Amino acid sequence: MKLVIPEAKRIWDLPIRVFHWLLVSAFILAWLTQGEDRYLDIHVFAGYLILGLFLFRIGWGFWGSHYACFNSFACGWRSVWRYLTILLTPQRQHFIGHNPIGGWAILLILGLGLVVTLTGLLTLGGEEQHGPLAGLISFAWGDIGHECHEILAWLMLGLIGIHIAGVLVESRLHQENLIKAMITGYKNTSTEDTASVANHSRLAISLILVVLSSGGSYFYGYFTQTAEHPYLPFIGPQLPDNATWREVCGECHLAYHPTLLPARSWQRLLNEQHQHFEEDLDLDAETLAELRQFASDNAAETHLTEPAWQIEQTTPLNQAPLRITATAYWQEQHEEIPKQIWQHPLVKFKGHCNACHLDAEQGTFEDAAMRLPQHSDFSQLSTKPH
Repeated sequence: MKLVIPEAKRIWDLPIRVFHWLLVSAFILAWLTQGEDRYLDIHVFAGYLILGLFLFRIGWGFWGSHYACFNSFACGWRSVWRYLTILLTPQRQHFIGHNPIGGWAILLILGLGLVVTLTGLLTLGGEEQHGPLAGLISFAWGDIGHECHEILAWLMLGLIGIHIAGVLVESRLHQENLIKAMITGYKNTSTEDTASVANHSRLAISLILVVLSSGGSYFYGYFTQTAEHPYLPFIGPQLPDNATWREVCGECHLAYHPTLLPARSWQRLLNEQHQHFEEDLDLDAETLAELRQFASDNAAETHLTEPAWQIEQTTPLNQAPLRITATAYWQEQHEEIPKQIWQHPLVKFKGHCNACHLDAEQGTFEDAAMRLPQHSDFSQLSTKPH
């Protein structure tokens, strides 16, 4: 009998390995920034990167090297069932490339991942009114997309967990390091007719360069921003403006845009102008009429921005809050803000929106336009409850 010595053969080409670890990095980045409005632009970039990687992998699944092609590991459920039933027996099957259950996991991750990114685009276009679907999706559909996006992301995490567990189990059963193989590309095999696949280094390098250049272009504004001109990754819509509104309201505080309260709240505020938070506005009839009209035409019910839609949706019809900070949406958005931030000398009080929101004066309140103020020594700040 001829003795066959196991020999290291390249099974995974460089594009597959680069794709795999870029996808791991992008998913971790997306997961760490999910739910954090301040990092929405980073989350969106990670989502675009994941979508681009998936599209690349689908193409490489048809035109790539042997073990990367779908036809090398796509199989029916009978093959998967047989593989699982004998997995813990001495008759277990060993595959040089993806085993049947691993192949199914790859296809499921690709399919589910595409749906996750597409619901992300739906959320971005609807809730944020940005991205390729901006203006085509309503806030309501964007909210539905957001809920689906979160559920599918958790399913994706679960599927990835199962995939990792399968890799560890198979590595133990077959006494081979599958994680190392996805780094080096090589696996030991005693099968004589197994040949190393081409490495396709140029394509892999091109993939890396595309990712790096895309990231540099996407985040370029952060490298060129100044203290006087901070970078805003998302620019909100040009909201209607009124000089009288800015003059009257801006005399004492930020001229909050009418989109931040329902029309009934603004009418109540103007009806009570002589008792405006212990102040008498003493507005003449003409000015009052102009302010009423501007508030009515641009209140939260117009859904001109995401905050407007959220405030209108979460404020009961039988309520007309006089303070923006009293709305359910504002309270939900700010409930996790640390106490030290509210005590920061730049913030002063909870209605000082432009201390944290770079676009507060425009009234758009884009998620990624929020910058929490920093202080070198918070110990010097007041510790009295706000």
